[in-house]
Amino acid sequence: MKYKPIKFKSKELPINEITKRSKEFYLLLKKRRTIRNFKLKKINDEIIKNAILSAGSAPSGANLQPWHFVVIKNKSIKKKIKLAAEKEEFNFYNHKASKQWLEVLKPLGTNANKDFLEKAPILIAIFEKKFEKKNKIKIKNYYVKESVGIATGLLIANLHYSGLSMLTHTPNPMNFLNIILKRPDNEKPFLLLVVGFPEKNCEIPVSAKIKKNINEISTWI
Repeated sequence: MKYKPIKFKSKELPINEITKRSKEFYLLLKKRRTIRNFKLKKINDEIIKNAILSAGSAPSGANLQPWHFVVIKNKSIKKKIKLAAEKEEFNFYNHKASKQWLEVLKPLGTNANKDFLEKAPILIAIFEKKFEKKNKIKIKNYYVKESVGIATGLLIANLHYSGLSMLTHTPNPMNFLNIILKRPDNEKPFLLLVVGFPEKNCEIPVSAKIKKNINEISTWI
């Protein structure tokens, strides 16, 4: 099959406008922080839909878009996820994690208790699709983890821009999400995004304010 390319239409902005926008976006994202205490306040579905559509605009290997987002609002399902995640987290903190790893986590004050999974108004379970199934035939997807990682970044950026706060949660393993959310075997949990509004007087660790500077995170040659 021959594919005919289409013309890409775009309007080039003046360089001063590009610079202005890049600075404004940086200053906005600079304020993003992970929180663990959420208000019991609902979020309009359209806000979440727009964020997911933004994520869906991400580049992906061969444009196969190997992601799926499950939006969880149901209280009983959130409770099941919380209990399953806490079971894995208990094993992590008490058996799996090395002393060095636990020392690194200590300033954050984290533990096996994950009340935020039940309290936050929205959970978004992000799945990576290793392959597609068409007529019982497996069709491999390419650069899956990279593609889903980029999409997740856009999702977080949109939600933060919209005025919401988040927590990225990755209990290990996360296979329980397939069972609870009834997802097919071609999908693997990538990340659980906890979304909502921060509680009044919500606190974050002091270390959370420290971000590496430009010289630490980039090399110009």
